[in-house]
Amino acid sequence: MAGIRKQQQCIRQGQREIRERFEEIESECDQLKKETELVSQASDKNQLRLDIMLKILKARQENDFAKAADLTCSLRFQVLRPSMLG
Repeated sequence: MAGIRKQQQCIRQGQREIRERFEEIESECDQLKKETELVSQASDKNQLRLDIMLKILKARQENDFAKAADLTCSLRFQVLRPSMLG
């Protein structure tokens, strides 16, 4: 009987360790999801800024300086917006 009880305790201990490890992995997975979302958002913002920069260059090539100035203001807003919110 003592042998069976000891085996059951070992099994319970093993299950506890597996449960704890699973919870750690689940927590790491959640953290990675959050980090991935932040990287994706940063990438989207960078793409928007690059698009505006390209439009500024095209406007300047076409000597449309009013449009270039408007786009430059838009770009400034895009760059400064995160610091204004935080």
